[in-house]
Amino acid sequence: MNKAFFFILLLITSCSQLKNDKISNDEKNSNWQELIDKDLTQWDVFLSYQHQPGYDGSQPKDADGKLIPPIGLNTSGYNVFTTFQEGNETIIKNTGEFYGCLITKKVFKNYHFQLKYKWGNKTWAYRKDLLKDSGILYHSIGPMGVEYWRSWMLSQEFQIMEGHTGDFWSQKNSAIDIRAYKPESVLTPLAHESQDFLPVGMNSPFRNYCRRKGNYEKPHDEWNTLDLYCFEGQSLHVVNGEVVMILRNSIYVDDNGIDVPLIQGKIQLQSEAAEIFFKNIRIREIDSLTQEQKNLF
Repeated sequence: MNKAFFFILLLITSCSQLKNDKISNDEKNSNWQELIDKDLTQWDVFLSYQHQPGYDGSQPKDADGKLIPPIGLNTSGYNVFTTFQEGNETIIKNTGEFYGCLITKKVFKNYHFQLKYKWGNKTWAYRKDLLKDSGILYHSIGPMGVEYWRSWMLSQEFQIMEGHTGDFWSQKNSAIDIRAYKPESVLTPLAHESQDFLPVGMNSPFRNYCRRKGNYEKPHDEWNTLDLYCFEGQSLHVVNGEVVMILRNSIYVDDNGIDVPLIQGKIQLQSEAAEIFFKNIRIREIDSLTQEQKNLF
């Protein structure tokens, strides 16, 4: 085969491969469902309270000692979640002024969820002198306001927090196993792919919190990309392209103490006394994890 013919054949093959890659990527991208529009039509809003320093988990009371009800679901007059346009992008502004969340109207199972976030400058009441905080609550089921802060559904949490994005919290009586170092004394588990799975939840000897393996967040005024992969009880927390936590055996403990699989539910985005912005929120169904992802388990 002469060199000229070989070069032409190589060029044709390369172009064909690039075309196939483009088609594959286009097909993949077409599966995304966008979850943002200017009126947030795919979301509900639940607001509870503006918790104050010293909050102890009990229902707040007024000056006369009477219990204060939560603000509630889709209550008008509170602009905690609003949208604005920046070029062609619709951006959600979450003031954080009241505890609560955006909640998807749909239930999701076996998916890749993605969003971008960056912090605002304001903090409120309880978090006035603390780190800014929010989170993605996935596999959310049941009534609102069942956990310590009286603001969210039973769920698993992919934490968004200054210096801690990717951490895990169980909400209410959820539980999960995480590849993590065993903690000593008052320390908490630290996620790492080299370790065995530890049970994390309210009834676990390791309690209900695990730190991500490392800090991969961008500077305060830059957008961060978060990816959450969920498939049949397994999940991955990914921060700016880095897998920071590997989780499996997602469950909750029912009223009879029985472990029940927790593999689907709504998605909540927390309002937690800190201003934060979200954009490019989207989701796509998956029928499996990739082989590379499977190898992490």
